[in-house]
Amino acid sequence: MDVTPQQPPPALRPEYAPDADWPPPGGSPPGPAPDPVSLAEPPPAPMRTTLRRAAFGLVAGAVLVTGAVVAVPDDDQDAAPPVPGPVSRAMTATAAGSPASLADLTALIGDRQKWVGTHPSDAGSWAVLGSAYVEWGRRAADPAYYTRAEQALKRSLDVRPGESGNTAAWVGLASLANARHDFVTAKKWGETVRARQPKEWTVYPQLIDAYNGLGDRKSAITAVERFTALRAGVPALGRAAEMYRDRGWREDALATAQDAANRATAPAEKAACLARLGELAWERGEPKEAVAQYGAALRIDKGHHASLAGRARALAALGRTDEALRDYRAALAKSPRPAYLLELGELYESLGLDGDSVDQYDKLRAALDAGEARGVDEALPLGRFEAAHGDADSAVELLRAEWDRGHRSAAVADALGWALHRSGDSDGALEYAGRAVDSGGRNASYSYHLGMVQRALHDYGAARRHLEEALRTNPEFSPLDAPLAQEALDTLGQPPAGGPQDMRRDPVPEPPRAPAPEPTASAGGPQTSGGVPAPAAGPQAAPAPAGGGAQAPVQPSAAPSAAAG
Repeated sequence: MDVTPQQPPPALRPEYAPDADWPPPGGSPPGPAPDPVSLAEPPPAPMRTTLRRAAFGLVAGAVLVTGAVVAVPDDDQDAAPPVPGPVSRAMTATAAGSPASLADLTALIGDRQKWVGTHPSDAGSWAVLGSAYVEWGRRAADPAYYTRAEQALKRSLDVRPGESGNTAAWVGLASLANARHDFVTAKKWGETVRARQPKEWTVYPQLIDAYNGLGDRKSAITAVERFTALRAGVPALGRAAEMYRDRGWREDALATAQDAANRATAPAEKAACLARLGELAWERGEPKEAVAQYGAALRIDKGHHASLAGRARALAALGRTDEALRDYRAALAKSPRPAYLLELGELYESLGLDGDSVDQYDKLRAALDAGEARGVDEALPLGRFEAAHGDADSAVELLRAEWDRGHRSAAVADALGWALHRSGDSDGALEYAGRAVDSGGRNASYSYHLGMVQRALHDYGAARRHLEEALRTNPEFSPLDAPLAQEALDTLGQPPAGGPQDMRRDPVPEPPRAPAPEPTASAGGPQTSGGVPAPAAGPQAAPAPAGGGAQAPVQPSAAPSAAAG
């Protein structure tokens, strides 16, 4: 299939109905084929088709989700192989577990929409379409596509149940649940596939995301190891690098991420690897290196929103705020993610641009509301925002519910601890803030939050230690919080000389000296009833004589003398 888009994917048309009915299962619908627009497409670019869609439909269903590359036979044995087009490039990327470019992903979605419009009983193509919708919605931060993905995946399972071998649709549902931050459901679908097909490598990235979201670090590590064993390559290296980072193994994370970047060849894959290197540099407190890595990613893919937002963060740390604002706006134009909206709002606030910050916070609330309306669990970003800039009590309620449903990642623990602290319950905050720091990763924001909680509890030594750790990890970790961390550290002052009192060893007491016996007085000295001299208590001054004159102290002799006869 050679489908060449003529322009970048435009914005979603408002007249599109995302909840349109699907064709009935079991054959083509009566009457004319449904309009492809009713099949929940993203706005496809103009395309031209050069190969037979029927043959390609089999390839797409097998490759995109299951990763099996299937050759399409051609009656003309002498014909030259077709030049890879955007659809085949998207298929090749997905078969390797790598990201496809947005243009290629758009072409793939448009192709599958048209195919299922005339072949509604093709379960594999419905699964491909649903999984592609999930990826589009994730990359564009448009939760409307999650609704379309759910419809397509359920349509696939209606045609062919998962128990009959349609595990690709189950993997798609796990991916959809992760995109909606429903990690309990993602775990359920992922473990269902793993139980039936333990060597199905496509399910392991979904299990990794689900376990990380639930805070099950041990299971996440096991899933990474299994994924690496089944599918060695750039995607597995990337997952391993992230695992090392989350465990605080910075050198291993950097070496593995660099290895992945060196091996990557496709532009979208290369840009993602370079962006990961930029993120690691930022977390180490090296904004210049981060700017360089993000810039390298943007030279390959100028619309890579993660690199635009990452570079904006690093530029702000370097004081290049005009460039930072430019990059944040460009990132939001590509992908209006709540995290980017919050970061830009806080940058405006740090610059004293209160009107602009309020506007960004309003946009953030609207984006979170839109996500909730489409089934996305937005408790974590909303709780973070409310704890820092809104109603801390509301944040506590949101985040406690998140914790109780099993979402116990370090991020949720940190957010809940900070919300409790901001609501006035620093005693309750200490447990959660400590869990976040003890998770293994080196996160400056987590250390800052724990230090501030300990300061409120008058545990000044521990507070000083964690505030120093935050600023040592990344001195510019937040345009608002980093200055507050330094201010709090300054008010705590320097530790007492010799180290903390409770860390100093008590002095060892000297052993008592054996009493020495008194010398025998030549006349009238003190004696026991048996004639043995009474032992002296040690050198001491004798009582003053009655007349008030001074008397020299009695010095014991080396050995007692015999009693006078």
